[in-house]
Amino acid sequence: MAEPERESFPNAARAFPAREGASGSDRLAGRPVVVAFACTYCAYTAADLAGAMRLSYPAEVRIVQVPCTGKIDICLLLDAFEHGADAVFVAGCNLGDCHFREGNVHAKKEVARCRRLLREVGLEPERLEFFHVPASAASLFADCAREMTKRACSLGPNPLRATPAGDLGKKLALPEDLPPAIPPQDLGKLKTDRANQQKGA
Repeated sequence: MAEPERESFPNAARAFPAREGASGSDRLAGRPVVVAFACTYCAYTAADLAGAMRLSYPAEVRIVQVPCTGKIDICLLLDAFEHGADAVFVAGCNLGDCHFREGNVHAKKEVARCRRLLREVGLEPERLEFFHVPASAASLFADCAREMTKRACSLGPNPLRATPAGDLGKKLALPEDLPPAIPPQDLGKLKTDRANQQKGA
């Protein structure tokens, strides 16, 4: 199986196709899109090792390399869903093994907060997960990728996926009674005010 496409931090939108509907050519024939944010020192190394060992995991998984999972925040995770990811997972170091001390602890908290937000906006929180994946655990990374792809299949397409597709290429509708972007300039007003002050004096 071909190795999944890999992209660099921080632009999550590059990890999956441009905003196309479910019928888009790069939607892998209607199969789900799963985005994995992988820590450079552990999970990303495990993904590389999985490729070197020729371990099979779904081609639907798009890997985004991050210097540390501590760089993950809610905006980045929500951006992935907004651009059409059906499932997202963050894979980082074991607790106590983070190269940046507590980056993975921060990431776990961000994932937990984002899961609560997903529930509030009507998306299943199961679409988002955090996994501890050591650098040597190639088979564990493959298992995580399979697990999240399975979840994406069982939960169905992300309802946000098709939302922006109909707006591509359309002009922004503006109301007719908008004020001018730049207010009219009253040139020479300062000169007039100064003249009036001199007359009053």
